[in-house]
Amino acid sequence: MKLDKKKNLAKRVLNVGKERIIFVKERLSEIKEAITKQDIKDLKQDGAILIKGIKGRSKVNKKRRRNPGKIKKKVNTRKRDYIIITRKLRTYLKNIKARGEISQDDFREIRKKIRNRQYGSLRSLKEHIKSDLGGRK
Repeated sequence: MKLDKKKNLAKRVLNVGKERIIFVKERLSEIKEAITKQDIKDLKQDGAILIKGIKGRSKVNKKRRRNPGKIKKKVNTRKRDYIIITRKLRTYLKNIKARGEISQDDFREIRKKIRNRQYGSLRSLKEHIKSDLGGRK
């Protein structure tokens, strides 16, 4: 006996999968005669049509871990400080060379000293130029 059409109808009416619908074998003749959606609903209430429970596994909630990307470290600002002071000193040095206040040799020498961090500020550079190179122009 094929009851595929009845199963499809029951599937649509009861909103369950085809595999979950079970017809009771003793009441197959009643099920065969069912034509409307209301007939299927009545048969389910009477117990001629049963619905299996849902298969599946329980959902496991994972515990979130702290990854290395989430940990914030203190950033070392030494390099940034070096870049800022070096750019400032080199710009100043370039300007005074363009004005002709120092020679090319002095310019190269002072640039090397800037690179070696001998001048901690623009003020110390100006003092050095004023005292050491003032008479050499």
